[in-house]
Amino acid sequence: MEPSTRSQRLLFMTVTLMFWIAMYTYVPTLSPYLSSRGLSLDLIGIVLGSYGFVQLLIRFPLGMLSDRYGKRKPFILLGMLAAGVSCLLFIIPGSWLWPLAGRAMAGLCASTWVAFTVMYANYFAAEDATKAMGNISVMTVSGQMIGMLLSGWMSEGFGADAPFVLGAIIGGIGLLLALVIHEPAKPLHERSGISFSKIQSVIRTKLLLRVALLSLLAHCVLFITMFGFTPLKAEDMGGSGLELTLLVFAFMAPHALASMFTARWFAPRFGNWTTVGTGFILSAICTGSICYAHSIWVLMITQMVNGFAQGLHIPLLLGLAIRDVDPPGRATAMGLYQAVYAAGMFAGPFLAGWLNEGWGLNSGFALGGMFGLIAAVLCLVYYRSDRNLIKSINN
Repeated sequence: MEPSTRSQRLLFMTVTLMFWIAMYTYVPTLSPYLSSRGLSLDLIGIVLGSYGFVQLLIRFPLGMLSDRYGKRKPFILLGMLAAGVSCLLFIIPGSWLWPLAGRAMAGLCASTWVAFTVMYANYFAAEDATKAMGNISVMTVSGQMIGMLLSGWMSEGFGADAPFVLGAIIGGIGLLLALVIHEPAKPLHERSGISFSKIQSVIRTKLLLRVALLSLLAHCVLFITMFGFTPLKAEDMGGSGLELTLLVFAFMAPHALASMFTARWFAPRFGNWTTVGTGFILSAICTGSICYAHSIWVLMITQMVNGFAQGLHIPLLLGLAIRDVDPPGRATAMGLYQAVYAAGMFAGPFLAGWLNEGWGLNSGFALGGMFGLIAAVLCLVYYRSDRNLIKSINN
């Protein structure tokens, strides 16, 4: 490998790390912060849900634009700029529309992620594409964890606005670093872009449709709990900034650990649907159990198991989304898959916020548990369908 290529990879990984830190440095304290500004639970749900709603609208078009013009760097710069601006919008006093604009801007930021993955893969030869995605996945989880761990500490030590200020600073530094990234003029391997001619055949792929629906439900649960109202539950229990940091670590560490072994160990031994279904069952139980958690330590246990459970199904669903799709159509499949699960990022907190306002905070967690159970039942249906299909083929 040439030194210039090695340095570009290192620079790109640094920018990627800053991208996720800037986006997640305020996530654990967001719902308590919105509550402290006087927002009702239904308005908090709308603000939280706007993140997924914006992605639902623009993730797919941004991907097509990137493919059409064959450029990734402009979208990376847009993402880093949006990350910093998002944080600044939150700390503008006054109307609840400012936090709404901030979270919507974060949705724009997240929508540029596809450009990161495609451009980084272009630094590698075709046979090393899997290695490339593994590297960038580690940076994703690491950035999210670092950002979320900093959140409680910053809020406790420097005030409620501190996580947003830190996120804006990190986003600004990341933007400056991104300016000196060199986009490969001649990619070492080509990835087909999203084309309208491929969409019709891709959307008929049964496995893609199945896992997209399951991922939608998974993200409903995720954005109701750890990325939604669980921190507010912890605050209601009197949790400190340190305890909120521990709550984040209790979720993220098992989530990262399970993600490392799901495809390598669990799925080969127990099967895809069994592994995914088990993850949803555990997630449903833990999410419903939050309603009965009366101490911060019990809440941490529920999140520890929930983090592990979501690490069982979310990474596996991602791989299954493109398993039955031919290589030329996989970009299309991934774009559609991500657009569908973005609906869960919106619908989960939006519906939970509406329920929480009328029937109390625990009603949203009960809804999340129901989503998990529905997904587990669907896994059983899919498992039996596949088993019957195999039997009919063998006969």
